[in-house]
Amino acid sequence: MADPAHGDLTPRQREVLDFILASLRTRGVPPTRAEIAQAFGFRSPNAAEAHLRALVRKGAIALLDGSARGIRVLAGDGATATASDSALLQLPLVGRVAAGSPILAQEHVEAVYPADPRWFARRPDYLLRVRGWSMRDAGIHDGDLLAVQAVREARPGQTVVARLGDEVTVKRLQRDGAGWRLQAANPEVPDRIVRPGEAFVIEGVVVGLLRDRGWD
Repeated sequence: MADPAHGDLTPRQREVLDFILASLRTRGVPPTRAEIAQAFGFRSPNAAEAHLRALVRKGAIALLDGSARGIRVLAGDGATATASDSALLQLPLVGRVAAGSPILAQEHVEAVYPADPRWFARRPDYLLRVRGWSMRDAGIHDGDLLAVQAVREARPGQTVVARLGDEVTVKRLQRDGAGWRLQAANPEVPDRIVRPGEAFVIEGVVVGLLRDRGWD
């Protein structure tokens, strides 16, 4: 059942919240708007969205923009609920990133995966699917899922998700004079040198690695 702390919900809002909790408990992921609409006989996902926004206003859930399953159930004080059916992180999986667009733009999110926060040294914000073998010798393979904490600064030696111009890449960050070196872990792939003044942004730091065989 829904958290009794949310006593101001209407009967239908409580039913929607219970449906979200049931999805988390049985499938490990929250439902999509379309699944909510189908379950309650709404004419369109827009009606489901309206109920979700009402739950947000009443502090029952938080919504992650850009993700079809970006629903996080909250405890009565606004913190993430710690009950067994909502303790897992719900991490959006980012696939190929289009040039110049935000990492978590909706069109990049392939799915949302449940993940235990204890798997990671630091709390991640999203998963990024690796493309290619430039970090092969660091144990990062094509198709792996990197757990990434969204930050704008990183220390030399950390493996980062970086945007260089319109390209998003995963490399080890190293100092190179007044600039930076994006160091590959594959002798067949050249390092990228970032000169002062070039369009360069740190998008996040890698805090873990998963291989998604367990979700197949």
